[in-house]
Amino acid sequence: MPISQKQTDLFNAVASKASLKQEVYSRTVEVFSLFKNVAESITSDYHQTIKQTKYPVPFDYKDHGQFEFELRFGGDLLIFFMHSNVFEIPRDHEIMKLGYVKEDKTRTYCGIIHIFNFLNDSFKYRRLSDVGYLIGRIFLNRENHYFIEGKREIGLLFNNFPDSNLDQESIEGIIESAILYTINFDLLTPPYDNMKEVNVEEMLTVRENMQIRTGKRLGFKFQADKTEQG
Repeated sequence: MPISQKQTDLFNAVASKASLKQEVYSRTVEVFSLFKNVAESITSDYHQTIKQTKYPVPFDYKDHGQFEFELRFGGDLLIFFMHSNVFEIPRDHEIMKLGYVKEDKTRTYCGIIHIFNFLNDSFKYRRLSDVGYLIGRIFLNRENHYFIEGKREIGLLFNNFPDSNLDQESIEGIIESAILYTINFDLLTPPYDNMKEVNVEEMLTVRENMQIRTGKRLGFKFQADKTEQG
């Protein structure tokens, strides 16, 4: 039975879209591997620079497989997580207004790398109710162009999609900016009224596991930096 033109067009569309997504995915995997190398190098540089302090300050890199690695420094933890899927930028996103995107819609297909900030103690003491924050997410297309949605230093410095290439220098800047934002994003005491009543079950849990729900902005709205309290 001969293949119809309709089927041919359908098969070509399937192959074209799959090839595009695979190209974006491969690019993201390659870049995420470079992120790991840079993070490990920054860790080494820290230990060569900071020889001794009154209180030892941890600064460690740990690889968690193909899609995740972490940086621990001071009381903080940054988790870098690469999503295994490829996404298209939403039509109502500001990026869609750029000439760079209008020239070629395939440029809107991106891999995503997330940057999360947690407290070290949340994992050390397995406080499962503790909260972390997404401080940035990196969108990368098949041409190695990228932009970042994120907080303060991260979101403001890396938002030139048409001209930005994700190379070693830019990755160093991203990681360093994430660290800087994190160390300036301090732990705040939750409002008194949120803590003044504790039942017996909660107190027993605290006694056994130190599981008072903790986050850097616990009890505070975490919106745009210009509106967040504290």
